[in-house]
Amino acid sequence: MLPYFLLFLGLIILLYGGKILVDGASAMAVKLGMSAGLIGMTVVAFGTSAPELLVSVNAALKGNSDISIGNVVGSNIANLGLVLGISGLFYPILIKKSHIRVDYLVTLLVSILFYALSYNGFIELWEGIFLFGLFIAFNVYLFKGPNADLIDNTEVEEEIEQVKNYSWFASIGLFLGGVVGLYFGSELLVNNAVKISREFGVSERIIGVTIIAIGTSLPELITSIIAALSKRTDLALGNILGSNIMNILSIIGLTAIIKPIGVSQAFIDSDFLWMLGITLLLFVLMRAKMRISKVEGSLLLASYLAYLYFLL
Repeated sequence: MLPYFLLFLGLIILLYGGKILVDGASAMAVKLGMSAGLIGMTVVAFGTSAPELLVSVNAALKGNSDISIGNVVGSNIANLGLVLGISGLFYPILIKKSHIRVDYLVTLLVSILFYALSYNGFIELWEGIFLFGLFIAFNVYLFKGPNADLIDNTEVEEEIEQVKNYSWFASIGLFLGGVVGLYFGSELLVNNAVKISREFGVSERIIGVTIIAIGTSLPELITSIIAALSKRTDLALGNILGSNIMNILSIIGLTAIIKPIGVSQAFIDSDFLWMLGITLLLFVLMRAKMRISKVEGSLLLASYLAYLYFLL
């Protein structure tokens, strides 16, 4: 039972480390005079994806590339099928045209790009640079583009309100504590995931797309359910689609820059197709009634359970 306990402990340390890293970095950003919008696009965006990033980089450096890829592909499938599906069951999520024209379209395009770059079984350094360059360009567009004034910074402003009175000492301490927590949490998670997979003869790919992916998607699940219950449905959908875009462009991009990633054929033959299939299903459901309510949420959740069934 020890590997299971250590894996769970690693996940808790990862999630908590990411939270205090965001708190510390946000407090320092406020003291440096950064706006809520800029903090949201940089500090909070990177901080909330830090657990996935550390897991993918750690796994790649250890030669466990199936965990690196599985973490991202599995998280993206879980975000659309599990997180968005459950959120729709709590409260109808209204769809705006801007969601389809920008957020969804970019999600679909980068998912196809991810599949295309992975098709030869390898994501190289230049491909990582290309992906991360697209991530920077997309964020510049959001911050400087015609719809920049429409970005909902409510969540970021609440974060700022909580940390604005922190001292420099406390801010730096939280930031460094978060970095240390992320490192040791990722070590525990990756090492024990590999042990469990070897002990039971389960592939690292399956561990990556299930246990690790669902675990690192918990913040999105909690945030989206709270947003749905608070009737802030724009935040719920934007949070999920934005997470999928960031997973591919920043996490895979940065990981490939640090260490090129091998992609096993099983991902190309199965998991990528499920990711693209559920992404296309989401478009059909969004266009049908311009909302995701209990029916649409149930279909998304059922698609995720079907994926798990065929996977396992």
